[in-house]
Amino acid sequence: MKLIVEKGKNLACEKNIEVGRQVGNIILGSLLCAVGVNLLIIPAKCFTGGFMGISQLIGIFITGALGIPLPKGMDITGAVYFIINLPVFYLGLKTLGKKFTIKTILTVAIQSGMMLAIPICTPPIISDRLTSCLIGGLAYGAGVGIVLKARSSGGGGDIVGLYLAKKYKNMSVGSVTIILNAIVCAACIFLYDLETVTYSLIFMAVSSFAIDRFHAQNINISIMIFSKKTGIAKAVMEETGRGVTDWEGEGAYTGDKSNILIVVVSKYEVSQIKKIVRRIDPNAFMILTEGCSVAGNYEKRL
Repeated sequence: MKLIVEKGKNLACEKNIEVGRQVGNIILGSLLCAVGVNLLIIPAKCFTGGFMGISQLIGIFITGALGIPLPKGMDITGAVYFIINLPVFYLGLKTLGKKFTIKTILTVAIQSGMMLAIPICTPPIISDRLTSCLIGGLAYGAGVGIVLKARSSGGGGDIVGLYLAKKYKNMSVGSVTIILNAIVCAACIFLYDLETVTYSLIFMAVSSFAIDRFHAQNINISIMIFSKKTGIAKAVMEETGRGVTDWEGEGAYTGDKSNILIVVVSKYEVSQIKKIVRRIDPNAFMILTEGCSVAGNYEKRL
């Protein structure tokens, strides 16, 4: 009985640590996004893609065309971004569940607040527009990737894309992102010039590259586990929700029987698998293959 209670306390402690790590990543990622936009992209008079780029355009219309005065160094892109995400939260609740949506609301609120708090640099801290786009794209993309790593989202096109992909077979997150970016670029051509569009496209490309590098959920890992103890497969399925293939093997030298398990997870989930295996069998042997291609019934998680 004491052992069961102790095990429950350890699991609760690990869960609290994981929640703390996720909140820390959300704050860090939101800060990087806000820094990339407010200190580098907006001062360079460039535009991000997706909902953030649309928020920039709406903010410029509100303050410019309507003549609404703002304090020096302040930009309302963050506030507009939060407002246009309100209907997206509802889609997230229907598509991705309550837990994910709550974290997304928290992320968007923190990100919007930081964008309102961080002043716009005038003149720009980096005078060269290309350098601003490159560094800003890295900062923004890293921020988005870190937020996704925390199993959250900055809202916007990702959630809309997931909702439409679930409802319509021909839709995908990528196609929605392309459409939103095209809308922003078309507006930039109409309102500004081709140079602004070119630098904005450079930013979008660099930020997309950075997102893929930081978003570990995009990388699949195949894990083979060799153990003489039972219970690993059940624990993996219960704690991660991943399917496990289990078959019986035999050591060629010793002739001893062994359980051979194989599971495919995202790179983000590898540490969790390792903890489960070490808890049940510290002597288990594991082979990890990164970047494997998966076809069939495999759930790709944010």
